[in-house]
Amino acid sequence: MVFPEIHLFGDSDTAADAGGWLNAAAEPLDGPRIRSLSRLAAELGVWLIPGSVPELGDDGRVYNTAVVFDPRGDLVADYRKVFPWRPFEKWAAGSVFKVFDMPGIGRGGLSICYDAWFPESTRSVAWMGAEFVVNVVKTTGPDRKQERILAQANAISNQVFMLSVNAAGPVGAGGSIASDPEGTVVAGLPTDQPGLITVQIDLDDVTRVRQGGTEGLNRMWSQMARGDPRVDLPIYSGYIDPTTWQPKGPS
Repeated sequence: MVFPEIHLFGDSDTAADAGGWLNAAAEPLDGPRIRSLSRLAAELGVWLIPGSVPELGDDGRVYNTAVVFDPRGDLVADYRKVFPWRPFEKWAAGSVFKVFDMPGIGRGGLSICYDAWFPESTRSVAWMGAEFVVNVVKTTGPDRKQERILAQANAISNQVFMLSVNAAGPVGAGGSIASDPEGTVVAGLPTDQPGLITVQIDLDDVTRVRQGGTEGLNRMWSQMARGDPRVDLPIYSGYIDPTTWQPKGPS
């Protein structure tokens, strides 16, 4: 069960908060809010992503943090938004991309709203082995139409399922969608209207597309061959190593 970004915290726009009411609502991840959500997941026996929460870090800063609970109520993943919507959002920025394993099912990656506009975000969790990426969103403006395209583009360029879950009207612009690894929208909702998506996905499609190629043609994760030169990436002060290009599998 997946809910939008900052779903539990009223109908105000996060951009208008300027560090006020969301800061006041911030708690550490061992606080009463997380304990309550843990009990809820266990009572329902479901995997639960309740949107994101304002996390009070040990450093005293407030982060926009997505949390994932398993059906036992265990907090199995927490991810701090790496790309807050600057200059409007006053969140502290996270610095670590996160994935989580669903035993016997597959591996998911986490992303929050504006993260989806940065290809590094989805590429990183895909490289870490994510077969699907959950992007929780609270977009209120007309740029939701671009975000829906980005969900498909991120799915195509990384050969993953993309689940883009946006707050509905009157709070947000709505338009949640699920895209398969070839960019086909397999489920969606209209903009500005509340609703519920129930979508069944087959993660074997990720294996099929990566092995056979998008439309049977393009296999980006098999692009590198032994003997290829190292590709320097000056923008990151890093490089692509052909010997480590393949996505990682579950540990």
